[in-house]
Amino acid sequence: MVRVEVVAAVTPALVAAFARLTPQLSRSNPPPSADQLAEIVASPATDLLVALDEEERAGGDGGGDAAGTGHIVGVLTLARFRIPTGVRAWIEDVVVDDSARGRGVGEALGRAALQRARAAGAVTVDLTSRPSREAANRLYDRLGFERRDTNVYRKVLETK
Repeated sequence: MVRVEVVAAVTPALVAAFARLTPQLSRSNPPPSADQLAEIVASPATDLLVALDEEERAGGDGGGDAAGTGHIVGVLTLARFRIPTGVRAWIEDVVVDDSARGRGVGEALGRAALQRARAAGAVTVDLTSRPSREAANRLYDRLGFERRDTNVYRKVLETK
């Protein structure tokens, strides 16, 4: 059974879960630190959602939630922001543990994020997904997302 929660506080278990899950999402970015996770959790513009597998108890890897009642098997970040044309939302950094794929974890996270975006007054929710992530793209189709005919641009900013 999977339960989705919004993270209210950063715990060692959350930091450990991101250390385990981030490499499954990106080989080029390190896992966030406890301070970086705290910044996300504290921001009124973001919700950090975790999927907890209540049947798979956390072992020694620290992957359980703060209450020790579930093992973190997926994460999603929902960003909300107001622009002149309304409230928008954006889903980022969705990752489901390899061991939990195909069990509805991504769908549970996505539905929870859509519900939170709707409750916040968002008129749209956007996300991007690489074409090679075939299972993720099928999930987004099932959740009702539509591909847009658009160009996505990115400018990498130099850091100091």
